Amino acid sequence: MEKATISIIGVPLDLGQSRRGVDMGPSAIRYAGAVARLEAIGHNVIDEGDILVDAVERIESSDVGLKNLNEVIKANIKLAEQVEAAVTEGKFPLVLGGDHSIAIGTLAGLKKGYSNLGVIWYDAHTDMNTAETSPSGNIHGMPLAVCIGLGHDSLVNLHSEGPKVKTENIVIIGARSVDPGERALIEEKGIKVYTMHEIDRYGMSYVMEDAIAYLQAREVDGVHLSLDLDGLDPLYTPGVGTPVPGGISYRESHLAMEMLEDSGMITSAEFVEVNPILDEKNKTADVAVGLMGSLFGEKLI
Repeated sequence: MEKATISIIGVPLDLGQSRRGVDMGPSAIRYAGAVARLEAIGHNVIDEGDILVDAVERIESSDVGLKNLNEVIKANIKLAEQVEAAVTEGKFPLVLGGDHSIAIGTLAGLKKGYSNLGVIWYDAHTDMNTAETSPSGNIHGMPLAVCIGLGHDSLVNLHSEGPKVKTENIVIIGARSVDPGERALIEEKGIKVYTMHEIDRYGMSYVMEDAIAYLQAREVDGVHLSLDLDGLDPLYTPGVGTPVPGGISYRESHLAMEMLEDSGMITSAEFVEVNPILDEKNKTADVAVGLMGSLFGEKLI
């Protein structure tokens, strides 16, 4: 990656799911040395601080079955505005979560800057539930569905009306926990998914080469990486709220980030679901920062 001006935006939001603590994720990632790591590579890093998220008790939006809907909307509107401003100013938005519901705001903020955006969703989950299919009502399991135009109107039309990304421009990597409604939607929309089966059978190198070629063939004008730390096996990232055994390894993830860096296609990124309360000596945040290093061009030799 060419030397960039990176705009770090923290989003201390834990209202898109049901376990407290992930709101401290941005602080944990900073504590693990994110800014110094990126500056050592040669990038200009501007830490914009954290978006203000109201401290409220958890509530149920019983009328639509979505938890904490209004609070999630408020935080994501603020995030969308800040991401759009960063893109307009020629900066690389690097968003630190917070739970994965923040991807709604990130992708909404990117829409104006790209006419044919691609998305790489690096996650154990596909996050394509809606209120009708979600077993929990947690919005952090819905952001990818929202961004293709499915879900509650206030989420789908956040910051701008309609879908934020085309279904054919999405690649999901590392999936291994998929709800029945999500499976049906993925099949209906023809979304490109590499499950752990493909990674185990063909190897991460093949999967990343194929994913990169897939997006290049669609002539995307930018690619957003949305990386949930539970995409990795919980052996490496114990500090996540929804761990799923049998995930991507630490080294495979570094390889994936290195290959994305070599491709030159990543134009924005977010790292989400670091929960220090569940972590072991900030291990998960350390992994997040290490992967950032590989994504932004850190080399062994």
